[in-house]
Amino acid sequence: MSRHVLSLLVEDKPGLLTRVAGLFARRAFNIESLAVGASEIEGLSRITVVVQVEGLALEQITKQLNKLINVIKIVELEPEQAVQRDHFLIKVKTDAANRSQVLEAVDLFRGRVIDVVSDALIIEITGDASKCQAFVKVLEPFGIKELVQSGVLAMGRGSKSISEKISK
Repeated sequence: MSRHVLSLLVEDKPGLLTRVAGLFARRAFNIESLAVGASEIEGLSRITVVVQVEGLALEQITKQLNKLINVIKIVELEPEQAVQRDHFLIKVKTDAANRSQVLEAVDLFRGRVIDVVSDALIIEITGDASKCQAFVKVLEPFGIKELVQSGVLAMGRGSKSISEKISK
């Protein structure tokens, strides 16, 4: 199986996300990542889905997604032709002895400290999946108290847009 990133432009209607996710579930495909938010066009939202499927199965599910009345457009974003980013918030244990080591790692990975208390830091990191996972591995010895991860955000490189030629 191979990893695919799909970008869907959809009408912002209640229940649509459930129907989209249901199409994947009915075919027993696990959604690795799901991100949903407003788009640059009022009334339309963008859904970014990361899924592990074979080519033929992906084609089948894309056809079925296109049949949903509120789905405007679907684009598969190839890794070399797209920018993909993950976003993590990580709460890590710290004390006087190891705080400087944790802060050094944050600087090295170009993260940001969001919150500081006497025994913990909340750190924000954004980047490709491998960078974020490497940062988590570096923090594990200090003790990760909590980790929250957004879905993958992806956008095609260049001047073209998924919403070109669409007027609402």
